[in-house]
Amino acid sequence: MSECCSDKIKIDFSGMKKIVLVGNPNVGKSVVFSHLTGVYVTVSNYPGTTVELTRGVGTIDKRKFQIIDTPGINSLIPSSEDEKVSHDILLQEHPDLIVQVADAKNLRRTLLLTYQLKAMGFPLVLVLNMMDEADQRRVEIDTKKLEEILGIKIVTATATEGIGISEIKKLIKNKTFTYVKYEIKELQDDVKTTKDRQIEATRVCSLTTKTFPRRILFLERMGDFTMRPITGIPILIFILWLMYKFVGEMAAQTGVSFMEEIVFGKLINPYAIKFINLIIPIPIIREFLVGDYGIITMALTYAIAIILPILGAFFLFFSILEDSGYLPRLSILLNRAFRMIGLSGKAVIPMVLGFGCDTMATMTTRTLETVRERIIATLLLALAIPCSAQLGVILGMISTLPRKAVLIWASVVMLVFFVVGYLSSKVISGASSDFIMEIPPIRMPKLKNILVKTLARIEWYLMEAVPLFIYGTMALFFLDKFNVLVVIEKFASPLVVNFLGLPSKATEAFLVGFFRRDYGAAGLFDLAKKGFMNPHQVVVSLITITLFVPCLAQFLVMIKERGYKVALAIFLFVFPFAFLVGGIVNFILNYFKVVL
Repeated sequence: MSECCSDKIKIDFSGMKKIVLVGNPNVGKSVVFSHLTGVYVTVSNYPGTTVELTRGVGTIDKRKFQIIDTPGINSLIPSSEDEKVSHDILLQEHPDLIVQVADAKNLRRTLLLTYQLKAMGFPLVLVLNMMDEADQRRVEIDTKKLEEILGIKIVTATATEGIGISEIKKLIKNKTFTYVKYEIKELQDDVKTTKDRQIEATRVCSLTTKTFPRRILFLERMGDFTMRPITGIPILIFILWLMYKFVGEMAAQTGVSFMEEIVFGKLINPYAIKFINLIIPIPIIREFLVGDYGIITMALTYAIAIILPILGAFFLFFSILEDSGYLPRLSILLNRAFRMIGLSGKAVIPMVLGFGCDTMATMTTRTLETVRERIIATLLLALAIPCSAQLGVILGMISTLPRKAVLIWASVVMLVFFVVGYLSSKVISGASSDFIMEIPPIRMPKLKNILVKTLARIEWYLMEAVPLFIYGTMALFFLDKFNVLVVIEKFASPLVVNFLGLPSKATEAFLVGFFRRDYGAAGLFDLAKKGFMNPHQVVVSLITITLFVPCLAQFLVMIKERGYKVALAIFLFVFPFAFLVGGIVNFILNYFKVVL
């Protein structure tokens, strides 16, 4: 899951030599980057694209270097936007040194990229990472012989443990201090030359690598089980159940109750109200800060007390799944189901990332190979994939209801996902792509990695999302003061009250949902906790807010990724469709007198 697409901090890179990290996907390149750079990094989109590029400063022997982490690629002859960006970086930025990070278990794939880098004339060192996993699989590599054949320096490493990092720094220091200007040669997209590299890579592997017989490891067996439908589907259901218990029950009930009732209810809000009333004589300013639509009493209470405990638990759970290597296997498991809606299993990754942040997941749809697949995936992300904060609040509300309510909500959302996906695959012209994906090994998640990812995502939420909660509350405050909110509620009453069967106050939740869907969900959460909605209404409201329009940030990214016309068409479809489905569910529950 990406954390943000804007600069975290401005860094002056002038005068620093450039070290560019290059490698195939899932080889631990970002772990090496974090060891070399430390805390201060800048994350931004490469000019003219939505592909993220991470730059940082590494200090080696008291000298500062610019370290650039490029997107994972399989070839320097571009066939995707990620590969084009990495290719362009190498051509345009003229790095002082290329550090190729590789999976030691997959030397042949590594060498195909190595030969391309050498053919282009770059100064190069090779880092054979994941040596611990190679050892477990009894793969032995004669690095001395490999160095002689390739004519480059090689370092063996296990980056997750910090092993080999000091050797990488030593090579960087020696290489860059003896830097000589070089000429770049553009690769020729020639079928014969590709074939020659494959033959040579296979030959070198046979000369330098030995694999010994071994027992199949328990984690390898588990990895196989997760990809087979007969065992993979029960495992997926079990994982979803664990997430429901951890996020929906523990965090949403215990965590939110503590933060909302104790921290904010008895400490922060009462003292803030007393303090503001004491020092600020102007009533409207007091209301702006601690009134019904106050920055402290509403915006921060929603953002910190209601959403943050749920979001933190979800980020923690998601980081464990991400670090374990489970997500690519989920792509294999669901490939056949996704084929029915015009997508390949590769689209599972953006969908899963959407449960973290739909905005960033929309960016990752660029990895899909056809325009048709990108449009379908973008539509489904906007319609039926709730982001982490929204999903957490939904799980928190659902967890207090009977299991029947959970089943109704989940069934309706999944039905919408596949029906809309299937129909859009028939309407939108174009072909589907082949499904080819490199599967990393199943690993025991590392505590440090999990904590770093979780804290980074919480930092992103506090920096990027909380301000939007404040803006949304400010909008509600002024709409209320100018009596516009009353007018909106009156005009929306036939839709919200009569068609959906919800209290008129729910209009506010859908209104602020335009800023962020999780903010809208938090408003519904608050109504439910205060007893303004019965279980029937809670289910209808959650189905509607789940299918509701994408947040402002996601809509802007949709425009950038898919173009104004496609983004607007998706928006204009999703908005009425969400209310239509919610109204239909409300009618069915009433007609059949379903008791929740």
